[in-house]
Amino acid sequence: MTYCVGLKLNHGLVFMSDTRTNAGVDNFSTTKKMFTWEMPGDRVITVMTAGNLATTQALISLLEERSKRPSERSPTILEQPTMFQVARLVGSTLKEVIADSAGEGQAASAGFKASVIVGGQIKGGLPTLFLIYPEGNFIEVTDDAPFFQIGEAKYGKPILVRGYEPDLSFADTIKLLMVSFDSTIKANLSVGLPLDLQVYENDSFTVAEQTRIEADNAYFQTISQGWGEALRAALMHLPSYQRS
Repeated sequence: MTYCVGLKLNHGLVFMSDTRTNAGVDNFSTTKKMFTWEMPGDRVITVMTAGNLATTQALISLLEERSKRPSERSPTILEQPTMFQVARLVGSTLKEVIADSAGEGQAASAGFKASVIVGGQIKGGLPTLFLIYPEGNFIEVTDDAPFFQIGEAKYGKPILVRGYEPDLSFADTIKLLMVSFDSTIKANLSVGLPLDLQVYENDSFTVAEQTRIEADNAYFQTISQGWGEALRAALMHLPSYQRS
């Protein structure tokens, strides 16, 4: 399992993903789940993956191969004219990988499922996000649904729903995401540090910030401890429950 979030603001996009993979309670490892293609001045495209590791690695390898080798540059993620076409390419590639891996029948493909968040901006278009399903179809972010989650989403979603505002600063959005991820990490062993963070500012066509948050990151620890203390303090001030 994993946890990834792509969030759209009035002034940009913020991405965060964990890096934990597991094949049982005694077999945990760290694997990158956020990948970016950048052509400064023209486009920034970010992909985050969740699901079967073999499937997601094959997807990224195929997109990477087709973006670099001249003999296989069509279709390629770096030549698509719009983010919508990028989403179509990623969706069709994901469907292709699952079909090739699984063999015949719907039941055979079940173990190779994966979900993807694609976000970014191509010159001439607006920054946006897409959520791509294992079947290859997808939906686009809207004002009513301004962020996407994949993986272990349920523990961190209430925090995002309550705290999100479209005009949040990048700094405040990173705090919000850290609280969401901290809550998920504490609730589920299949999600864990380090975290990958990326910030994109509208119309910049370059990555504004890209960093890895390790377990000993002082800022993350401050957010985690402060969130816990604030929650305990709030509970202390709530009226006591009394049976009638």
